Amino acid sequence: MAILDDISAKLQAGKRKDVSALCQQAIDEGIAAADILNKGLLAGMDIIGAKFKANEVFVPQVLVAARAMNAGVEILKPHLAEGESTSKGKIILGTVEGDLHDIGKNLVKLMFEGKGFEVIDLGVDVAPEKFIQAAIDNDCKIIACSALLTTTMPKIGEVVKAAEERGIRDQVKIMIGGAPVTQEFCDSVGADAYTEDATSAAEKALEFIA
Repeated sequence: MAILDDISAKLQAGKRKDVSALCQQAIDEGIAAADILNKGLLAGMDIIGAKFKANEVFVPQVLVAARAMNAGVEILKPHLAEGESTSKGKIILGTVEGDLHDIGKNLVKLMFEGKGFEVIDLGVDVAPEKFIQAAIDNDCKIIACSALLTTTMPKIGEVVKAAEERGIRDQVKIMIGGAPVTQEFCDSVGADAYTEDATSAAEKALEFIA
């Protein structure tokens, strides 16, 4: 449907007001809210994600596209049937204890949301126990930890240990990332996945819940 392509295109261009208006128009034309979400908004964010990964667009473009997507989702929310929620699942996200970097984390959050996840962002300087408690409280299947300093990387291992100690290690996938983090480090601490960029993180999260 042409209008869904229009929604995708306006989202990619970051035209928030146009996205809102087109989503309302599509609703008025009787198009199912779930189709508008999946074939319009999320399809547009998929393209932005792919372009970001290929260095064809950069952080500012991702930010304005995400804002446009959120504006569209607000229009759709009342029309999504009960149980047909916009969320593919919840993810706990944060930068580990002792680390105050958040640009990478915030980008990952946008990409997770662009894939339809609900993100519970704990912010920066998050203690291992806080990640685990938040996962328990919100019944989350994925915990995503970011570390941007070699000195704070060991805290990721403590998150894995804390999950084991609380008895939820077999119920959650622990995803990790950040400039100094590597696949070898991921293997050494027993985390489930390392991804090198925000788009890959979102794709991996989708695989985990598939």
